[in-house]
Amino acid sequence: MNKIFRNSLLMLAAGTFVASCADYNDLGGFKADPDPTYEMPYADLNPVKTYIDKANYPNMSIDASIQLKEFNKQALNHTAAITNFEGVDFGYSFMPADYVSKKGYMNFMDLKEALNHISEIGANVYGCPIVSSDKQADDWFSTLTAPIEVQVLPVDDKEVDYSTATEFTGHADRGKPTIEVNYDDKGNALKIPKRSKVNIIEDFDIDPLGYYTVTFTVKSDYSKEENINCTFSGTKVMSGKEARKYTIRPNAWQTIKVEAAPAEGVTKGYLMIEGNLNAVLYVRNVKVSHTPDNHRDQTAEEIKDTITYAINKWCDGLMEANAGRIKSFDLIDRPLDTKSLEENPDIFDLKHATDKILWQDIFGSEEYAPVVSKAASAAFAKHGGDLAELKFFINETGLENQKKFESLKYWMNIWEAKGAKIDGINAELNLSYSEDEATQTENETTLNTLLENLASTGKLVRLYNFDIKYYDADGATVSATSITSEQRQKLADYYAKVIKAYMTKIPSNQQVGISKGSLYDTSDPVGLWTKDWVRNATYEAFCKALSGK
Repeated sequence: MNKIFRNSLLMLAAGTFVASCADYNDLGGFKADPDPTYEMPYADLNPVKTYIDKANYPNMSIDASIQLKEFNKQALNHTAAITNFEGVDFGYSFMPADYVSKKGYMNFMDLKEALNHISEIGANVYGCPIVSSDKQADDWFSTLTAPIEVQVLPVDDKEVDYSTATEFTGHADRGKPTIEVNYDDKGNALKIPKRSKVNIIEDFDIDPLGYYTVTFTVKSDYSKEENINCTFSGTKVMSGKEARKYTIRPNAWQTIKVEAAPAEGVTKGYLMIEGNLNAVLYVRNVKVSHTPDNHRDQTAEEIKDTITYAINKWCDGLMEANAGRIKSFDLIDRPLDTKSLEENPDIFDLKHATDKILWQDIFGSEEYAPVVSKAASAAFAKHGGDLAELKFFINETGLENQKKFESLKYWMNIWEAKGAKIDGINAELNLSYSEDEATQTENETTLNTLLENLASTGKLVRLYNFDIKYYDADGATVSATSITSEQRQKLADYYAKVIKAYMTKIPSNQQVGISKGSLYDTSDPVGLWTKDWVRNATYEAFCKALSGK
């Protein structure tokens, strides 16, 4: 059942509503509250999307970016998006890091809720990245690629038999241990005076991942029980009811077992005993053994098999939730690094990492796009999607940099040659307007070059994060609270110029559309609405530019 918009939220915006707005908010039976507020001189404008000149630009679309959870609240930003734009994207708000647990459980409830609603009202959705170098399910990958348990056998490390010893050669921090010759009919024994602190065995190598067992036979000359402390290679060992205490019974030989892991950084082993306040102790046989770490690292082939399972599971879960409704996705999100290839300094390498799993590091830089493309396509078809409608894009930012643009083309050509499906480029923008004439001329030249480069690929072209920041002639940022009406109009005119440049420089058959980043002003005057949801000059600029005026 559709949610009911909260009229009280709309009343937060100052201004008047016009009754005719209800006509364009009737979305297949779903009634959206009127578009957030109208004030002169923009009160008579229709929804932005109605101005697109479909006769001359049949493939042109205007989308809105909105956070997934915010969209599902169906509040003001949702209203503005669905009444004014042909589609939405959820940006980076639906990524595996947020929706895949450490054990691989995938929660698609938010996505399903949004898609169910979007299906009801007949809107479009541009999909999240299938894979990315950021916000991936790193915890899940760590679980999947963790070392494997293997069977191991104990290792004997050292044994000291004081029954045949004639001299104590070990270390004592306190007290003067000696060899008691012919202590009994079993032979000699190590004699440890009261209040001593003695290593009864030492100088054996330490496996930092091993777990150690030390056993020793001991006898007390005290008529009562005596408690001692044991420290194994820097680790004080816990035993019995009292912390780190081992109880020695009176006048009887007994075997004490100490189990512990060495302290971090210790390389030589020892067992020290102390705390015999009342008793002289006699020690005879001491043995040390350890169980090595029962894990081994996965081989490269095992990790590749594991991550192949992961990409198939992720794609299957995503496409099952999608059920063929989203038809365009970013196949790969921002793959390029800022470092050049060693063998080709004119081309940027892909991102790589040593501290986490990246798809390209497992499948190979040239092979991972085809692997992801195949997995995502198969899952899309399996869950009701029409492969003829499926479109994959590569998202990248900073493509106004010529080297970065050429690098993206280089990698796309390799991936396609190896079987990847790549239909378009989703170019993430970083635009600004400057009151300095020379700077603004450079801004516009850079934009035009970017669009011409994108058009030259023959691929579909989508512009993403279409927000423009405003700078004065001195290069200082002009905020949303300080911008004047005159400055706002200059900014609006530049928005219109960018839209027109896209519609004229990108051939109609390559146009996919533009996605607006922020619908309303943030700290920057980037919105079609103010923070109070009042239309501004940018709203009008969008309408005029999309109409071809």
